[in-house]
Amino acid sequence: MSRAPIPGTPRLLRALNDRAALELLLAKGPLTRAQLGELTGLSKVTASQLVERLEERGLVTRVGELAGGRGPNAQMYAVVPATAYVVGVEVGPQHVVAAAADITGTVAGRVDVEIGDADDPVRVVHSAVVQAAEAAGAPLERVRRIVLGTPGLVDPRSGEISFAWDLPKWHRGLLAALREDLDRPVVFENDVNLAAIAEQHTGAAAGVSDFVLVWIGRGVGLAVVLGGRLHRGATGAAGEIGYLPVPGSEVPRDVSRRSKGSFQQLIGADAVRAVAREHGFKASSGADAVRAAIAAGTRGGPVLDEIARRIALGVAAVGVVLDPALVVLAGDIGQAGSAALAQRVQHEVAAISLASPRVVSTEVGGEPVLNGALLTGLEAVREEVFGSTINGS
Repeated sequence: MSRAPIPGTPRLLRALNDRAALELLLAKGPLTRAQLGELTGLSKVTASQLVERLEERGLVTRVGELAGGRGPNAQMYAVVPATAYVVGVEVGPQHVVAAAADITGTVAGRVDVEIGDADDPVRVVHSAVVQAAEAAGAPLERVRRIVLGTPGLVDPRSGEISFAWDLPKWHRGLLAALREDLDRPVVFENDVNLAAIAEQHTGAAAGVSDFVLVWIGRGVGLAVVLGGRLHRGATGAAGEIGYLPVPGSEVPRDVSRRSKGSFQQLIGADAVRAVAREHGFKASSGADAVRAAIAAGTRGGPVLDEIARRIALGVAAVGVVLDPALVVLAGDIGQAGSAALAQRVQHEVAAISLASPRVVSTEVGGEPVLNGALLTGLEAVREEVFGSTINGS
């Protein structure tokens, strides 16, 4: 029996071509019609029709001319930046940072809002999002996605915050309250997971399908990427390495003390400062302590050796379970340690574990959590906007 023809196939092919052209314009634009045709393998006529469709839908616009050929100059086209916006939000115990990016990924507005002990999270986030959008010149109705990076557990089934150890007012029910208040799609994601997304796109993990990112700073956390995708676990607890029982630290049995006597206590910022003090280095933060040890050369070696030994206990535990190809040290302490600390951790892990991953320092500067939030939002919004060509809307 012969198959019936699939209705709408020509329209589907046109939509797929439109999507491919939009992705090329984002990655390589501005481009002429001829360049789009060459890159997509379409004829000049088909490429011209494609550009006209995208112009009519307000997705691309003329941005200049390309001189040099016979006849009139060729028109250059680019994606319209104001087609849609995303807002990324990084949440900390003392302040909230929000940034708005247009659909091309250009950050057009950024704000930093302080948090008081009595402040309502909905009010704080609302203020940060609105201010970031205004700074970007973006009407709130053009903001298609708001992604919040928060410490603690995010339930992968409900999307709710189920536990945030230093944000007591952030709780279940907050997601629905924010969506109702802002009347926009809102998504929570663990902050270390977002840092890993940034590392995967523009940092040391680019092109690596299996890696872990160890965040060492005020808090200690871990993100797991397997097969190019984040692994969150059944309850969102995958990567909460700060609670890992380790040698040299008390193992508490009282759930209310679960942040005590764990990997967090062995290698968090306070522990790093204590190690540095024992060797004569006084610093106001863990990152400053590490930088001071590196600057001291040979005299600072024992400080870095001890910190690396402690980090290696957690990395080795993860390594024998996941066997990742790469471990990225991030957070302000991981970043401050640079290659000097990463190489020591790699050597120590190889000495105590069957797994011997490559260990490197993060290559994402600035604000990796905020960058990861924007990248997450952009991926979803581009799928919605560009995917609408396939859905026929």
